[in-house]
Formats: sequence, C-alpha cells, structure tokens
Amino acid sequence: MQRYYYKKDYKKYSKKKILRLISFGLFLIGVLIISYIFLPLLSWQIYFAPVFASQNIVAPIPKNTVVSSNTLQTLIINASQGLSGVDYTNAQNWFPNYKYQKTGTPKLQFYTISIPKLKIKNAVVSTVDTDLAKHLVNYIGTALPPERGNAVVFGHSTLPQLYEDKNYKTIFSRLYELKQGDEIIVNDGKIDYKYKVESVVVVDPDNTTVLEQNYNDSFLTLVTCTPPGTIWKRLIVRSRIEKI
Repeated sequence: MQRYYYKKDYKKYSKKKILRLISFGLFLIGVLIISYIFLPLLSWQIYFAPVFASQNIVAPIPKNTVVSSNTLQTLIINASQGLSGVDYTNAQNWFPNYKYQKTGTPKLQFYTISIPKLKIKNAVVSTVDTDLAKHLVNYIGTALPPERGNAVVFGHSTLPQLYEDKNYKTIFSRLYELKQGDEIIVNDGKIDYKYKVESVVVVDPDNTTVLEQNYNDSFLTLVTCTPPGTIWKRLIVRSRIEKI
C-alpha cells in the first residue's frame, strides 16, 4: 500500500498569520482612535455631569450632553487638535480665534491666588508671560486685581485622580467643584483681596466673551479646559471682589 505524506506549506501559513496580525492591529488602532475621540464625552458623563446636576447654579452648564451631529463634529475637531501638536502650555493657544493683545509692561508682574475649598494656597500668577507649565497666567490685555475690570487667569487641568495642588499642570483639575459663594483670595504681595464666586459656565473654545472687560467692578475669572484631561470645552469660574 502506497503511503502519502502531507507537506505543510509554511509560507502560506506564515502569510495568513501576518494578515491576521495586521487585521488585529488595524482593529486595535480603530478602537483607540474612537476611544480618544469620545473620551471627552465619556469623561463628562462619568465625572462632571453628576456634579453639575447637583449644583444649584443659574448658569448655562450642559447638565446632559446629547450625542448629535454637532457634538460629533466638535469631538472630532477636538481630537484632531489634540494630535496636531499645538502647545497648550501656552495660554495664547486656548482661544485660537482671539487676537492676542499686549498693552505694555504691567505694574504688577506676579501675584498669588488661594482657593481654600480646593486647598490651593499661594499659587503664583504671572502677568508677563503665558507659560502655564510654570505658573498660572493672567491673560495679557485683561485687568489686574484689584483694579476695576476683568482679570482672566488661565490654569491647566488633567484627570482628577492626577490632581496635585502644587503642580501647575494639574492645579485646576478640581475647579469644577466651585459653587456660588465660594471664596478666592488674591494677594498682590502686600494685601489680601477676597473674591466670591458668582457663576460657573462651560463654553466652546471659540467663545471669547470670557476675555471681555467690565469696569463696573473688580472681577476675577478663572479658566481651564474641561472635561479635565481634554481640550474639548472651557470651564469659566467668574468671581467679584468683596466690599470691605
């Protein structure tokens, strides 16, 4: 009886294995891209929507984010900007449609702010540069406290679990916890000035009204990206100086 021997074609087997690995790799890349795009929405629903929903604040905060064509468009734009290499340690890049203004050398180059509720103490605010990795930034062209006008202070945020009150790359991660009536203390090197939170809102990056000036009183506006860890929206905390 004649015997037959089966010879395995290792080249064919190798090609199939490579194709399977490539397919799995492409699938994994697709999942990662989709996860990256929808991270802001997931982060919003998990961390921040419940917090804002429990706050009794009269402000246009989106307590429920509905997935729509507009939402998907902004999420994709957010993801592309995140991958574009834009330096978000430079405060000038936070509102890309705003024309940067410089009004000479300010009288005060540095001051500090403290937020007791968030255990932030004597955080340095620079009025002469826009490097958010080193300090908070009083946006150039806006008022300086305690002057009349709107002093706009930018600060970084990241995922809340990575928060460190002494790290300027994470310092505003818990800013969303502030409510009406909470206190912010400004020190110009000599005197403490107390500000009280009046409103907390969320705006799109192309909404530059936060930088507008109102000379009826002295205002302090804190700005960070939200949800923390993303660049999708801007969280705005506006406060007014307390009269002595």
